[in-house]
Amino acid sequence: MDIQGILDLYAKSPQTAALTKLISDDTVRTAHIEGALASAMPVLFASVARGVGRPCLFVLDDAEEAGYFYHDLTQMLGNDNVLFFPSSYRRQVKYGQRDAANEILRTEVLGRLLGESEELRVKSGESITQDEKGQSGQVDSSLSTLHSSLLYIVTCPEALAELVVSRRKLDERTVILAAGETHDIVQLSRQLRQLGFNEVDYVYEPGQFAVRGSIIDVFSFSSEYPFRIDFFGDEIDSIRTFEVQSQLSRDKRQRIEIVPEVATLVDEKVPFLRFLPDDTLLVVKNFVFCREKIDMIYRDGFSSQAVKERLEGLTEMEQQAAMKELSAANSLVSGAQFAADALKMRRIEFGSKPTGTPGAVLRLDVSPQPLFHKNFDLLARALEDYILKGYKIYILADSTKQHERLKEIFESEEGIAKRAELNTQTNSSLLPLHSSLPFTGVSKTLHEGFADNAMKACFFTDHQIFDRFHKYSLRSDTARSGKMALTMKELQEMEPGDYIVHVDFGIGRFAGLVRVPSGDSYQEVIRIIYQNNDKVDVSIHSLYKISKYKRRDSETPPRLSTLGTGAWDRLKERTKKKIKDIARDLIKLYAARRKERGFAFSADNFMQHELEASFMYEDTPDQLKATNDVKADMESPRPMDRLVCGDVGFGKTEVAVRAAFKAACDSKQVAVLVPTTVLAYQHYQTFSKRLKDFPVRVDYLSRARSPKKTKEVLADLAEGKVDIIVGTHKLIGKSVKFKDLGLLIIDEEQKFGVATKEKLRKMKVNVDTLTMSATPIPRTLQFSLMGARDMSIIQTPPPNRYPVSTEVHTFDKEVIADAINFEMSRNGQVFFVNDRISNLPEIAGLIRKYVPDARVAIGHGQMKPEELEKILMGFINYDYDVLLSTTIVENGIDISNANTIIINDAHRFGLSDLHQMRGRVGRSNRKAFCYLLAPPLSALTQEARRRLEALETFSELGSGFNLSMQDLDIRGAGNLLGAEQSGFMEDLGYETYQKILNQAVTELKNDEFGEMYEQEIAGGRDIAGDEFVEDCAIESDLEMYLPDLYVPSSSERMLLYRELDNIKDDDDLQKYRSRLEDRFGPVPREGLELMQVVPLRRLGRSLGCEKIMLRQGQMRMQFVSNPMSAYYKSRAFDSVLNYIGRNPRRCNLKEVAGKRMMLVTGVPSVEEAVKVLRDVSSN
Repeated sequence: MDIQGILDLYAKSPQTAALTKLISDDTVRTAHIEGALASAMPVLFASVARGVGRPCLFVLDDAEEAGYFYHDLTQMLGNDNVLFFPSSYRRQVKYGQRDAANEILRTEVLGRLLGESEELRVKSGESITQDEKGQSGQVDSSLSTLHSSLLYIVTCPEALAELVVSRRKLDERTVILAAGETHDIVQLSRQLRQLGFNEVDYVYEPGQFAVRGSIIDVFSFSSEYPFRIDFFGDEIDSIRTFEVQSQLSRDKRQRIEIVPEVATLVDEKVPFLRFLPDDTLLVVKNFVFCREKIDMIYRDGFSSQAVKERLEGLTEMEQQAAMKELSAANSLVSGAQFAADALKMRRIEFGSKPTGTPGAVLRLDVSPQPLFHKNFDLLARALEDYILKGYKIYILADSTKQHERLKEIFESEEGIAKRAELNTQTNSSLLPLHSSLPFTGVSKTLHEGFADNAMKACFFTDHQIFDRFHKYSLRSDTARSGKMALTMKELQEMEPGDYIVHVDFGIGRFAGLVRVPSGDSYQEVIRIIYQNNDKVDVSIHSLYKISKYKRRDSETPPRLSTLGTGAWDRLKERTKKKIKDIARDLIKLYAARRKERGFAFSADNFMQHELEASFMYEDTPDQLKATNDVKADMESPRPMDRLVCGDVGFGKTEVAVRAAFKAACDSKQVAVLVPTTVLAYQHYQTFSKRLKDFPVRVDYLSRARSPKKTKEVLADLAEGKVDIIVGTHKLIGKSVKFKDLGLLIIDEEQKFGVATKEKLRKMKVNVDTLTMSATPIPRTLQFSLMGARDMSIIQTPPPNRYPVSTEVHTFDKEVIADAINFEMSRNGQVFFVNDRISNLPEIAGLIRKYVPDARVAIGHGQMKPEELEKILMGFINYDYDVLLSTTIVENGIDISNANTIIINDAHRFGLSDLHQMRGRVGRSNRKAFCYLLAPPLSALTQEARRRLEALETFSELGSGFNLSMQDLDIRGAGNLLGAEQSGFMEDLGYETYQKILNQAVTELKNDEFGEMYEQEIAGGRDIAGDEFVEDCAIESDLEMYLPDLYVPSSSERMLLYRELDNIKDDDDLQKYRSRLEDRFGPVPREGLELMQVVPLRRLGRSLGCEKIMLRQGQMRMQFVSNPMSAYYKSRAFDSVLNYIGRNPRRCNLKEVAGKRMMLVTGVPSVEEAVKVLRDVSSN
């Protein structure tokens, strides 16, 4: 059932009727709702929403509580009439760091209130005069007799502590536009500039606008999405909102309000309670706490640090304005003022104790959802008790899959048998045993479940049953994405002067896009400058041969290549030879494995379902796919060899736990091999914890265990008493004997030595093997090795992981002491990262001085491995509070109790390093913090500043980061292919290295492993031409480009060309075209021709063409160079021959300089060329 069904149930309840009566009775000034526990309050107020007829302001104790309350209301009532009013600061008010995304939410509330009161005036036949509005922005009390439409606003004390702009000032600074109106574009642009909007090329952040021909894009502070206003002459033809990241339209609007930044205005500010209409109902959880909190914020004012940061780099006039804004009297509300305003309003309290004697009391009989801690027997027992008492059970979950999982667990034979056992133990005969537990699944969830004893109904949430963290999202998150999108775009953009690599010519400097004559027309080309000022012009169809030069962590610029010396080709050949050696082994191993037979495991049983359902987080689609792939491999008779890659904390270990348990269910033993003692202990803990309720024995072997204990474990292992054994390379030593090994799990394989790898390779041939790696392996690399190894890539982060709250500060002992004290106050631990070993003792001394009770440990890479191990084990066992180290010492280390990380000199690290380090915290269901310490932002380079801002804005794990993870990819590739490959990557640049890798693998397939393909062709496998050519180059004298009048800015054109270059099918091409039309208007002729190149290249490749030339109305197709290639026996080449046979006059097959090619006449355009190739393919 839908969550609306709960509201229908409540609509008939006496509590709802009593609350409706209480709200409509204006004589009752104060009331108290008793027993409002869990999510009962939002449910109650959502069910009376239709009859409220006035705005309600809900004040919770803090921003997080308010966020969950808002989430519950929006789940039931939608977003339109429920608004969130946050603090406009990113963190505590005293630090003075504003957050544009929060300001949008605040301005939206103010605009909505202003609009509604104006409408009410109009309806009542009055007009508002300036005198009536007055300086305070207070609306005349005659308004209170009119009830505005339903509006619920959720807030917290921090938000109410700030003054807001007055109604008059807001009204003055609002621009209203509607479709069909006439406006002069130039005049409108001038008006936006005067209001403080910045003109840019493309809009990414609030307060920006852009003009492109007849289109104006503007990001108002009153909307979570920017607006695109399309003019026809001077008339507004249409208004649409658009997505910041993709710059594509979302939905149409008839009328919009554009509001500039109003939070920074100093004049005419009023408390928010005075901005509200007079008939607003104040619903507050704890009135006294709220007043004290507001007063504390007012007394604290703004810290000297905030003032210092704000004044830096300002002129004297600007400094005066900033000082005025940063004085508490001009920006904040005192506790007394808040109390005075609140006492004038009608008030309902729902905390544990009311303030004073309330005029009316409403009592709820509600008990919170019991804790089950993933114990299904306990859950079944509790539900049976409730059902016997006549309660109806409703289980709320965001995904129907969770309802199905619960049903499976309750209906399974083992589940029923367990309940029978429980009944006999307690001599109680409950429900008929053969039945499953009856519950109604509800398709959306609330934050906290509860049982309503008056209604005899239980509303339990699935995330509480499974002990999962529940996350809410605010609409402001979309506004934050702009900063990230811009950072990502800058990383990808090529600006003149950037170093770029051309696969055929080497490293050069990008000199921009240039228009050059070609025959009777013009072509747009990319100019690259090499050593000695040599220039190379590259066609935009060969963009795939060009990539931005990226290398790891080094600031020194690369040497430009010299044309004509052959040095670049020699470097490529050396690299290719090495790659071939690696790939050859992989392909041979793959061939050997295909002939072997292994053990086929049985299908999932009841316990497997229970284990998977009890996972703390919700499975991501990637994780689910990886789990299913692994299980399918295990169930097939062929030995599994699967590699699971994924970022830190993306759930690889969970996939391994499920696979290990599946093997144990079939009485097979599992060996988990890890590179270090610390990791062995950690994995042992993880596996034991996850499997503690199941009949399996987990143990571990490492040098940390005593000889006696090791001997015992080895004996048990040989007898088959140990099901899952975790250990370092000792596990594959001679002394270790397994009774029946069925599955080998290897973590971070790249860290093992050569000898260990050799032993593993021999074991792998007939034992199922699952390998895990935290270094993400690039997609392209994974494709090229696809034939050699099965891979599962987990790219999406868990959806309901706690975001890591990230803050940027200057190095300040107060901030460090606050952070460490807070973490210690909740018995947590802290990572402190400092990239220089020399001043680690100095920082340790500082921490001990300001946090005397902190136990500090120092760890770095120059220590002896045993010492470092000892310190890390100590930290895991909670012997220390703070681990002070150079870049995190142990890569795979996962300490769920460490939830604060402080990174000193954060500006020196790359985006991916910072992201990976931040991924070390926030691994449990507690809120985590990351403090980035850097010099004042004004002293940093723009790039470093952007990097830190992007990290601060995006606190979720893996949010959009995969774009910038290129340097991590480099590391991943280096690990997968061996250390010496990293050197080649440095010389070639990363993307070029990938291209050469693809070439090498293609050449191997053609030459050395040709017979493998021939056997497959003989066996009936249809091999396409694209297995033999790595790409199809296009040369042409036709006009194909995006005119600069159509797409301004060459860097944007480059991005669009590159995007077009990567398109693989017609659907994507159609989407690309509609995106262009949406952003820039109808596509001109040259652009349409350019788009036809995509299907041309794709079809050419599938037919085995290395190159297609379109010149003077003719098309030449050049086929695979190696005349002995298996390609010439494939179906692809047969279809070419058939086409020539059918069109002998138009076609001709010939060989020029050892290269076979086909000539086709009468091809004046790219469109015609595509038709010809489609015709060839259809044979």
